[in-house]
Amino acid sequence: MPDPHPRSGLGEPRGPSFLPGRPREHTEPLAPPAPPPSHTTPQPQSPPKRPPRTSRPLAAAVLAAVLAGGLAGYAAGELGDDPVPASAPAARAPGDLQAVAARVLPSVVSVRADRGQGSGFVFDERGHILTNAHVVDGSSRVSVELQDGRRLTAEVIGDDPAHDVAVLEPETSRGLRAADLATGTRPAVGDTVLAIGSPLGLSGTVTSGIVSALDRSVRLGEGIGGGPRRALQTDASINPGNSGGPLVDDEGRVIGINTAIATLDQNRGGSIGIGFAIPVGDAVKAARTIIDGG
Repeated sequence: MPDPHPRSGLGEPRGPSFLPGRPREHTEPLAPPAPPPSHTTPQPQSPPKRPPRTSRPLAAAVLAAVLAGGLAGYAAGELGDDPVPASAPAARAPGDLQAVAARVLPSVVSVRADRGQGSGFVFDERGHILTNAHVVDGSSRVSVELQDGRRLTAEVIGDDPAHDVAVLEPETSRGLRAADLATGTRPAVGDTVLAIGSPLGLSGTVTSGIVSALDRSVRLGEGIGGGPRRALQTDASINPGNSGGPLVDDEGRVIGINTAIATLDQNRGGSIGIGFAIPVGDAVKAARTIIDGG
């Protein structure tokens, strides 16, 4: 029979799931009362009370908690007062970033020029493609590969080295889908972002991170605009070949154009979690000037 007095450390069972046992019904005859003193009137006495018996389900649960150790918290919660539900941490439902990537990828292209390779994306309904000036690097025509595998020839209709922006006009706009642009909003530090492009020639690559800083003054190297420019900083993995691809928020809107990374070794550059993107508002303004012939 379980010990009716729990050992130290388990605490007293309580709560709605704990029902105290009833006194055992007595079927054996009770001992006769002691004879009263001669000078008093005899008084009836109640039968001796026996300690209440702990219900069997409760005893089994407490024993399981003692033996299992790791289940003690669970058993205590089941046997204690009604627990207060813990508030679940705010989190994006699983699969949402997958949906974002699936929505943006059809607008992203790989760009191959005479001297290098990079990325780009369709940014208007006429099928114009936005990329970096350092990707085209003076080429007048480039090859673009769409996500469905089609290859198109595109004309470089102009570039703006000061903003590291170039605009391509493909031979056809059939099947091209413009990406959504976040030109009317401003990202915040800590926002979730995806970088999409063709790092090292691996088209359709998606990496994730956050906005690490805003309005970072970055000098992008010799021959690309000359001076420092305003950039978004992100820890999303960006590598050679990502240049010109979109940096998008968690709603699939383009907030910047991936353009540069910080490295520890200039000869063997790779992502160290510090990447930079041209804010989409600056890039689109430069692109519109190019398209309008300014």
